[in-house]
Parts: sequence; structure tokens; C-alpha cells
Amino acid sequence: MGEVDPAFIQDLEHRPKLEIIKAEGIPLIDLSVISSPNTNLDNSQALDRLVKEIGNACKNLGFFQVINHGVPLDKRQKIENASRQFFGQPLEEKRKVRRDERKVLGYYDTEHTKNVRDWKEVFDFAVKTPTIVPSSYEPDDREVTEWFNDQWPEYPLELREALEEYAKDVEKLAFKLLGLVALSLGLPENRFHGFFEDQTSFIRLNHYPPCPVPQLALGVGRHKDAGALTILAEDDVGGLEVKRKTDGEWIRVKPTPDAFIINIGDIIQVWSNDAYESVEHRVMVNSQRERFSIPFFFNPAHCTDVKPLEELTDEQNPVRYKPYNWGKFFVTRKRSNFKKLDVENIQIHHFRILESELADKLDGALSVK
Repeated sequence: MGEVDPAFIQDLEHRPKLEIIKAEGIPLIDLSVISSPNTNLDNSQALDRLVKEIGNACKNLGFFQVINHGVPLDKRQKIENASRQFFGQPLEEKRKVRRDERKVLGYYDTEHTKNVRDWKEVFDFAVKTPTIVPSSYEPDDREVTEWFNDQWPEYPLELREALEEYAKDVEKLAFKLLGLVALSLGLPENRFHGFFEDQTSFIRLNHYPPCPVPQLALGVGRHKDAGALTILAEDDVGGLEVKRKTDGEWIRVKPTPDAFIINIGDIIQVWSNDAYESVEHRVMVNSQRERFSIPFFFNPAHCTDVKPLEELTDEQNPVRYKPYNWGKFFVTRKRSNFKKLDVENIQIHHFRILESELADKLDGALSVK
């Protein structure tokens, strides 16, 4: 990436500390009870324990790791190897499949988070093709457009097949996890599934090169994931940090071989009416080793109106968010991928109902009684 551009430099209050606080208590959850492709969720004691573990992890931390997840190791190794081969090419080769505001899938190396450039390069792949999204972020524009995976590098040839195979297996895991989250909230296992029939999910290949100024830059700046769930595969280098709820400290998640790191996103936070919270996280870089990771961002259909579920709200727990359209939210967030914005990008807190309004609703409910 050449000399350090000032665009990479974090503001003083957000610069990383090089001393590492290792995460203790990030749950490692065994999914063997549901990992068989033909397993249906039932009311067994083992499933009850699993659902409780998932619920506690979502409520207390927002992050957990899973093992015995059912994704074949050879599929993961295949995509990891293809990713290394692709990013190992000269920059001019990678930029032949560079994405832009018209072709939004493919290679990119100038992405911003919180209006600061990330020290990384990526390759994006849509899980469902075509992926249907709004044509623009303008609220009155009702037109839609289609995204296709039509930018493929000449090398490695197996990248496309590796991504397509990997996507199928991780998608199955995503639906299993979504069912467990639903059960942990006291909902039917398939309560969320209908929102994903025309999903806008995508897979990202991340490459974080060695950085000469790891005390000034970040691989990805602090952020929360906008979708429902994120399923992350990473190598053994590590670098993911989670902001601890109790004291605001950044703690490092230690990689576990063949595990996936799971975090709930903003949509689950809204659907659950804050029972579960999406947690801020970031990615550290280092000066010695490159790092690779592969997040699967599990997102609903563009037509989904995201709002707290009726089953999880009542007079004592009033609705905390105004509805928003996921497609418009999604394409609005995508704008910052291509240019630095003058204002904060759209966030779910922009749809949060003010505490004073909530207090008025609660007072009204109590006075009726």
C-alpha cells in the first residue's frame, strides 16, 4: 500500500493501544447437536442447553465462537488458499476486477470506516445472484436494481468455485444459528426465516497487509455490523477486538482453529427490542504479519421493514425503534465504501425512540391500569 497516507491515521482518541487485553469469557459453543445437515431442531435437553448458551452469549457479550458447526474443513481451506493467491497478485491485476458505484462487487482497496481509510483490501461476493436492492438511497425512489457476481479474476481460476461452495455451507449454518437465536428469545425456530427468502447477504475476503504504523491505523475502524448475523472465519494471526460492555476496554479475540466467530448485528438488536445488543468491534494490524479473514454477512431481503417484533414488546417494554427499510439502509451505508462522507453514516440509533417518549408511553400504560 506504499507510504502511509494521512487518510489512514485514526483520530487520537481512537488510535489503538499496542498492549493486548486478551478476551476471557468469549463463549466457545459446541454445535454438534445440530451440525448434521439433516438434523431438525427439537425439544431435547441437549438443544435446550444449547439455546440457553446462545441466549446468554447474545445477551451478555454479543459475540461467541462455534465449533462442530458442520462446515467442511476442506471447503474453508479451499477458499482460504484461493484468497491468499488472489491477494498475492500485483495490484494492477487485482484492480482489473475493481468494484465501483455501478459494479459494487469485486475488488476494492480504499474503503472507509467512520470516514477513516481502512488498512485492508477486499473482494466481495453476493450469496444470492442476482441480489435485488434499491437503485438509490433516495427514500422516494422505488426503483430496484440487480447485483451480479460478474467480476472474476483470471487467477486463481478456482476462486469462483471455492466461493460458491463455501457460501452454500455457511448459509446453512447461518439459518441454523438464526433459528437458535429465535428460540433463545422465546420465538418459533423459523420466526426470522421469511425475511431471508431474497436475502442481500454477501461474503467478503479480507486481506490486511503488514502495517508500518500499527499504533496509528486500523485494519477496520470501530463499527457495528448493520445486518442480522456475521459468521467470521479467520487465520491464526488474530486482530479482532471487541469493545467490552462493562468498561469500554478493547479486548482481543483469540483465534480458535476451525471455529467461526459469530456476532449479532443491528437488525437482531432492533428485532429483539434491545434484548440483544450489537457490539462495537474493530480490527488491529501489525507490522510483521499479514492477516486474512472471511466474514459472511447474513442480511435479509431489501424489502424488509426492520422493527421490533410484536411478540417481544408490550406496555412494560414499549417499542424502542421506529421502522426502517433494510434496502434503503443498506445502500445508504454502501455509499461510504466509495467516498468519504461529511457526516456520520446512517446508524440504527437514528431510528431509536427518545427516552422521554418511552417514559411517556410507560407512564400512560401504568395510568390506565
